[in-house]
Amino acid sequence: MAQPARPPTGYPSQNGAGQQPYSNGPVQNQLMHSSDGQGYSPSVPGLYSHQTPAKVPPHQTSGQYNYSGSQNVSQLNNYQGPGQTLNRPPVAPFSGSPVQQTGPVPQVLLPALQNSAAISSAGSFPPGASPPVLSNWQYSQTPVSQPVGSQTSHLAHMTGTGSAQPPSSLSGNTNPPGNYQYAASPGGPPLQNSYMKPGSAPPPVTQPLTPLHPPARPPLGPPPVGGPPLIRPSTLTAGPPNTQSLLNSAANRDGDATSAASDGSVVQNSYDAIEGGGLMATPHPSPAPPNLKMNRSVGYSYPTLPPGYQNTSPPGAPGMQASALQYPDGSKHFHQPALGTNHLTASMGGLSLQQEGLRPVNLLQERNILPMTLLKAPVPNLHEDIQKLNCNPELFRCTLTNIPQTQALLNKAKLPLGLLLHPFKDLSQLPVVTSSTIVRCRSCRTYINPFVSFLDQRRWKCNLCYRVNDVPEEFMYNPVTRVYGEPHKRPEVQNATIEFMAPSEYMLRPPQPPVYLFVFDVSHNAIETGYLNTVCQTLLDNLDLLPGNTRTKIGFITFDSTIHFYSLQEGLSQPQMLIVSDIEDVFIPMPENLLVNLNENKELIQDLLRTLPQMFTKSLETQSALGPALQAAFKLMSPTGGRISVFQTQLPSVGMGALKSREEPNQRATAKDIHLTPSTDFYKKLALDCSGQQVAVDLFLLSGQYSDLASLGCISRYSAGSVYYYQSYHHKHNPVQVEKLQKELKRYLTRKIGFEAVMRIRCTKGLSIHTFHGNFFVRSTDLLSLPNVNPDAGYAVQMSVEESLTDMQVVSFQSALLYTSSKGERRIRVHTMCLPVVTTLSEVYLGADVQAITGLLANMAVDRSVSATLSDARDALVNAVIDSLSAYRSSVLSIQQPGLMAPYSLRLFPLYVLALLKQKAFQTGTNARLDERIFTMCQVKNQPLVYLMLMTHPSLYRVDNLTDEGALNINDRTIPQPPILQLSVEKLSRDGAYLMDAGSVMFLWIGKNCGQSFISQVLGVPNYGSIPQNMTHLPELETAESMRTIAFISWLREQRPFFPILYIIKDDSPLKSSFLQNMIEDRTESALSYYEFLLHIQQQVNK
Repeated sequence: MAQPARPPTGYPSQNGAGQQPYSNGPVQNQLMHSSDGQGYSPSVPGLYSHQTPAKVPPHQTSGQYNYSGSQNVSQLNNYQGPGQTLNRPPVAPFSGSPVQQTGPVPQVLLPALQNSAAISSAGSFPPGASPPVLSNWQYSQTPVSQPVGSQTSHLAHMTGTGSAQPPSSLSGNTNPPGNYQYAASPGGPPLQNSYMKPGSAPPPVTQPLTPLHPPARPPLGPPPVGGPPLIRPSTLTAGPPNTQSLLNSAANRDGDATSAASDGSVVQNSYDAIEGGGLMATPHPSPAPPNLKMNRSVGYSYPTLPPGYQNTSPPGAPGMQASALQYPDGSKHFHQPALGTNHLTASMGGLSLQQEGLRPVNLLQERNILPMTLLKAPVPNLHEDIQKLNCNPELFRCTLTNIPQTQALLNKAKLPLGLLLHPFKDLSQLPVVTSSTIVRCRSCRTYINPFVSFLDQRRWKCNLCYRVNDVPEEFMYNPVTRVYGEPHKRPEVQNATIEFMAPSEYMLRPPQPPVYLFVFDVSHNAIETGYLNTVCQTLLDNLDLLPGNTRTKIGFITFDSTIHFYSLQEGLSQPQMLIVSDIEDVFIPMPENLLVNLNENKELIQDLLRTLPQMFTKSLETQSALGPALQAAFKLMSPTGGRISVFQTQLPSVGMGALKSREEPNQRATAKDIHLTPSTDFYKKLALDCSGQQVAVDLFLLSGQYSDLASLGCISRYSAGSVYYYQSYHHKHNPVQVEKLQKELKRYLTRKIGFEAVMRIRCTKGLSIHTFHGNFFVRSTDLLSLPNVNPDAGYAVQMSVEESLTDMQVVSFQSALLYTSSKGERRIRVHTMCLPVVTTLSEVYLGADVQAITGLLANMAVDRSVSATLSDARDALVNAVIDSLSAYRSSVLSIQQPGLMAPYSLRLFPLYVLALLKQKAFQTGTNARLDERIFTMCQVKNQPLVYLMLMTHPSLYRVDNLTDEGALNINDRTIPQPPILQLSVEKLSRDGAYLMDAGSVMFLWIGKNCGQSFISQVLGVPNYGSIPQNMTHLPELETAESMRTIAFISWLREQRPFFPILYIIKDDSPLKSSFLQNMIEDRTESALSYYEFLLHIQQQVNK
């Protein structure tokens, strides 16, 4: 065996140890895919075809990046380290714009399969082969080589144990497509954190494949759950000379996220191993981790066993009568609804489909189709016992609440299949479980959830891969009821959303302190806007509310053409400024005291925040070295990770990352080449470096002129940060923006935050996820890297049906978010959703969720705008409506009727798509500034669905006649609930007042003949003529009308991540045009009215 090779030194390690290289470096996945493989295809008049099929490795070269809107999961992580060669022939042509990475590259260790006999994944192609052309709506390849047959055929029960026998042959693909098999090394636990016990022999790499399931275990003790405890190495071993090529080829075949260091050593992706791997992670027959003592007072605490049960043997064990605990007749004793494939028929029996969803609606005749209240998500057609356990649609939502059984049926429906998530949403009720054993499926690592089925008291069947698992002894005790023997009543099986306190095996390193670094632009332009006063004052007011504990650290950097650091060393009478003028080779001027403990140095920090706004008032420095300032911030934050908040007011002009203006204001409408793509890859590369070191960057852009947000936004997008944009911010000329910044900054500073997070979404065998949307980096095929996670971020994924879902009544989806709280606790938040499977086209339409479909299409259209052109994206959106309504007309409608027919469930689809076409992200015309358009695109990709829909299709209310009838009562407040009106001038009356809620902005339009009582009792002015032009606040008056109006507006504003400014406008107000722009149903200079749009759709459908 080869001698252990010592890894090269000099690279910062992921876990803070001095001499270890990265185990999940900053740039492992290049997201390499051709620009025409994104969501929509320009060459097809229909819609989104030619998605890169899952598992087709595209051609890669060292250090290349291709900018694209979405991050496909089908790519491998063959990042080429220094001096490393790839052994794989090119497969697909790379048609992006490659950028050769220069400069020193941190060494990246690629986790490799621990077993050379990796199983070739279905959907992969031999080297040199090209993927087959996909049909119009087929997102990804449906494999032919997949064994069909019964879904549970490879899970034959072994008598007396909870494990299942391995399949007789491992030559075919035994794991579901879209997921990966991790083979354990036979000699013991896998290298979970790429660590080995000092002095131990390395496991051989080229061993024969272990069986899928371990042999029967001894009768006593719980099965191993989770990985082994952390072990720290002194060395990493190198494999034999031929190991590397073999591992590379294994990785290429299997599609797993694998990596190899240039010294030949092999490690597994640490985060990947911790979260539990893809869908077919092979368990290892290792002992269970020791029970960890947790002295926490959070949630439920589970004693190992209550007194009197300590020596209980499992059913059928020697020394115990079989009848005592054995349930021979299956799940009869359990009141939990049985959801196994063979149990559900009874539950589903007698359900009548809500035929209202299928009622044909003639859109050209029925004008009043907009509901008068906010549209709710459709309720899946499940038995009520199951549905009441289902996940809240605000957290987890599918575009189709009836899942088509085959990809062919999905293609026929011409509707996209995908999920929309809001995983870290603030929740008023969240069950938190503290246990040393987190129960997970031993095959696919799914967390136990309400939709598993208990075969008896000792065995449960996974609802994603159908593996039969043992119930650990500890899980037999219910901490809520304090009863033993009722595992199906535990909180994990009664709640679709739950949070686990994670034991130490879910940590790569001890939880780091919360670290916040603020980076301020202090050039002349920045000082002129006056933003520094607002930001420093808001920070002063909220210092004590920053999420964290006694370990919280904070630091500050300012920059113009040079970079200024601030030493906050204890004992100094005032903060000390250190200036670094060499921006070509940035360095940290001192090793300590630039990031300091917030509690111990609070007075110095407060001094600095009070003096900062005045320090640069006389500065004439106009240059901006944003790139070097971000490099400095990254170096400062690398050891711990954390959050960088950067405030920028202009185009960066000097040093790395300097940009030139690309906007020509007079050609906004006509320019075909509007610059939606980044002009440099500097910010993306830096973001990937940040992501590798658990640093997220949030960008606040406060600018009156073009600042190239398309390039700057990459720093937040790929590091899982957020972007805030304040157009034409100025403390005197634009005072409403000051209040907006104050309110949004307060929310930003005080909201919950998770550090060092990763998220994985799993789904039932047969379904596969192939494209992600949101701000993150895909670390390994399906693991999202989120250095920070915040409660205001939304995500979307596209899916396909890879295998026919025959014999399945339901499918399930589960997202697991592993993060470190600001208090230093490692937690896992799990959401699980269950949906029925259907076999007919009419049922697919019946379960269509029109808002979720619109949200997913909006994400896809952003990608299409970036990878192709804006007009292609607009055409694709229109085609989505035409294709789905054509399919409905030709395949579902039994009697062909004149007019434009839509199923009731999709009656709002044309209206919502027209609203998208008129939204700033996709509209044509000269009134959209480029940065404003890019910012709206950022919001589409990062907003939870509820806010995205409000931005797309605002709500209009009449508010001059509010009453308490039908009002909500919240915390002793009465909130009126006026009906929602259609967005058309037809609905406005000159004698009324109307409030338009467009998400990030509100308009209160006062008609010329509005009642005198409203004007005086709500606006506080004597008559219409005295309403001021720039009024943005309602006075708080002691009148019932004023109280109702303010209560209603305040209620709408609550719980939003952004603060909507209220503009009060009259007929002659300059802002009236903005108000009318949001009247979606009316014609504008560059867009059709709703009725004209329907006529256009009808013409295309009837072709």
